[in-house]
Amino acid sequence: MSKVNNDRLRNIAIIAHVDHGKTTLVYAMFKQSGLFRAEQEVDDRLMDSMDLERERGITISAKNCSVVWDNTKINILDTPGHADFGGEVERALSMVDGAILLVDASEGPLPQTRFVLGKAFEAGLKIIVVINKIDRQDARIDEVLNEIYDLFIDLGADDEQIEFPVFYAIGKLGICKKELEDEGKDLKPLFDAIVKEVPGPQYNEEEPFQMLVSDLGYSDYLGRLAIGKVINGSAKSNETLVRMGPDGLKQNLRVSKLQIYEGMRMQEVTEAESGEIIVLSGVDDILIGDTICTKDAPKALPRITVDEPTVSMQFFPNTGPLSGQEGKLVQSNRIKERLIKETLQNVAIKVEESEDRDSFMVKGRGEFQMAIILETMRREGFEVCVGRPQVIFKEIDGVVCEPIEQLFIDCEDIFVGVITEKLSIRKGRMTNLINNGTGRARLEFSIPSRGLIGYRDEFLSDTKGTGIMNSLLSGYEPHRGEIPSRFTGSIVSDRSGKGVGYGLFHLEPRGELFIRPGDVVYEGMVIGSYNKDNDLNANPCKEKKQTNVRASGKDEALKLTPVTPMTLEKAIHFIADDELVEVTPKNIRMRKKMLSQQERHTMRNKKFSGKL
Repeated sequence: MSKVNNDRLRNIAIIAHVDHGKTTLVYAMFKQSGLFRAEQEVDDRLMDSMDLERERGITISAKNCSVVWDNTKINILDTPGHADFGGEVERALSMVDGAILLVDASEGPLPQTRFVLGKAFEAGLKIIVVINKIDRQDARIDEVLNEIYDLFIDLGADDEQIEFPVFYAIGKLGICKKELEDEGKDLKPLFDAIVKEVPGPQYNEEEPFQMLVSDLGYSDYLGRLAIGKVINGSAKSNETLVRMGPDGLKQNLRVSKLQIYEGMRMQEVTEAESGEIIVLSGVDDILIGDTICTKDAPKALPRITVDEPTVSMQFFPNTGPLSGQEGKLVQSNRIKERLIKETLQNVAIKVEESEDRDSFMVKGRGEFQMAIILETMRREGFEVCVGRPQVIFKEIDGVVCEPIEQLFIDCEDIFVGVITEKLSIRKGRMTNLINNGTGRARLEFSIPSRGLIGYRDEFLSDTKGTGIMNSLLSGYEPHRGEIPSRFTGSIVSDRSGKGVGYGLFHLEPRGELFIRPGDVVYEGMVIGSYNKDNDLNANPCKEKKQTNVRASGKDEALKLTPVTPMTLEKAIHFIADDELVEVTPKNIRMRKKMLSQQERHTMRNKKFSGKL
């Protein structure tokens, strides 16, 4: 059967590491393609639709939009730059035929770029390289281009892929040029290259309608939305189709509304051609990876596959004394519904219910992905407790194996010693060290995934906030032995009440405190980090005793060390195996799994005596 290209369309993804200017470049493409009126005011980060994306300056979920250039419609997919959101990446790449690799002119290609580019090569996509931010004072354009060539060779690029076109851009000014010496006025060279270099989507003229569901959405008016690329044939509104689910499951469905992307909005149409990215309504029980096809000739496409989860976290309903006071959704069945909904939209997440049906094991690609799910849930009004992240071990040929990360570090050379020492304790092995004499060094390590849990905050402290750390899953290796998770214990409140300045002042020499005077505490709540490796039960509510003896001179005002607000990631990294993070819409607290001091003491004695 002959395949032809639809030259009226181009489907491309934009690949870039976090903060390399991807969202800014997309905004400039929108502006110059005539999508906005000259006087129209538009946010320059309009692709960051989630509040979390705007706050953190990163792309979390893949999103679709389109522009028209030279009578050719270009569908653009904005992919996440973080490996923890790899499921989003794989879904996006299943809908495109080419990709723009955007690289910072100073930082060069970083680990997450390697991750997404590797996936693009597996999909056989045409790559256009854009070196961005060439106006930076520390730009090293020639070296970065050499690093990109090295990266392509490392990833096994074929002869056609290694002959990639290169462009030089200043995304914030909307300038792109073919040669560095060129003047550069706009993004015309990039648009022309997309139309010329990226092939139009291929389809088979003789095949009936087939669509692969790559993403899901939801509308209050239309219900579940199925998003994907038309592989063959054409889609029509109000047509009766068949959904081909896992294991060959067939289900009839009727398309109530057919939409395509025009700019950032969706436009209703009566028919969509082959290669178009469409949104179907009226598909209630659809799953990512399903095929939607005609009733007369049902034929399933290969399902989307994603890398297996490497990290798991246990989710519990909030059972603490303050449960239900700050959130609206605290019941375990509501938490279960929300987690199941997450798995429908995110193929990289898996949820398993525990035997007691009171907790849920959530498996994903990294603790950062888990933190984003938790942050989203707390903003929706949920109260949950979560345990410490645990890596998922595998047994390969009878040997217990664990996920190993390739860790890349960029830091000032004076910090190389302390970083190497800390990572060696965590079973890290240095594989490369580059020092160009510029005052900064680049280090590469092979380290177990569990060795990185909790290290990021320590790394920022050790490098005075100037270090850059990125990691990438490289595979599974035999278990490397025990890793000390924490060298400090916890200061635990022994009663309920409110923190008092006098009591907290006298606890400060024992360690770092996490609460301020006036904060609500309860028995079993972790209120600080203890200097020693065991736990300390303490009274943060202690007040100064009043006497009728007059002091010679007045008491001095107590000065407490300022407390850094607790973040979700910091709390997840800090807790020990017998502790939980309590996440509510208003607060992030840490607590013992067993709140009662007496019960913890009894349990500890049983362990020492061997009765448990």
